[in-house]
Amino acid sequence: MKINLVCKSTVQKGNDHSGLDIDCSPFLFRLASVHDRTIQTAVGVFGGEGYTDRMDVLPLMVANAGNSSRAAISSLNCPPVIAVELCREHLGVHPCDKRRNISEYQFLFPAVDFSLMESDEDILWKADIRETTEEVAARGLKFMNWLWTRPEKEIAIVTHSGFLFHTLSSFGNDCHPLVKKEICKHFANCELRSMVIVDRSMTGSDASTTNYPGKIPAGLDRPSDVADEKKLEKEGPDS
Repeated sequence: MKINLVCKSTVQKGNDHSGLDIDCSPFLFRLASVHDRTIQTAVGVFGGEGYTDRMDVLPLMVANAGNSSRAAISSLNCPPVIAVELCREHLGVHPCDKRRNISEYQFLFPAVDFSLMESDEDILWKADIRETTEEVAARGLKFMNWLWTRPEKEIAIVTHSGFLFHTLSSFGNDCHPLVKKEICKHFANCELRSMVIVDRSMTGSDASTTNYPGKIPAGLDRPSDVADEKKLEKEGPDS
């Protein structure tokens, strides 16, 4: 499974993709943490063009959603954007990490799918209790396990730096320390990283329940094998 992680932003570019080196076309499924800043980023980066009033198409975002001063964004020809609670930021105490009621979000983001929400009000955020880093990591692993149940080949996830840091710190313990450090380093604002999650339980088997089973893929290891072939052709058989 290939996942494309995007750290939230303030949607400086609205729905103008011209300044972002992102090919949005392969993403068949887009997930966003349930919060103004992440949903606005998801629809702004991966949404359609500017919205015009049509009875048959709902906008992904209405104009000036959350006092953003942004134009409405269309859902026309856009794969689904689904809101998820599990990939929310570090929960508790800090008011900036508390979400709105889902009924408010449904008005601001009509075409976003909120069907996975279990309650209208934010029952996860507590004013006097802050999640421990271990609890954030455990929630992140639960989110990753849920991703395995999805049939899509490529998933774009818009979430938060703190959540990603604590979640990804649970991975790569069997890697070289430099690789582990690269996996776990904090995301910059609106940074995009692509990762492949390997199911080690399928190592060495012919069958696969995932798109990227834990074994060496068939064919050339591009681009290194191609470079070796070109080097041999250039040097000739007698060199």
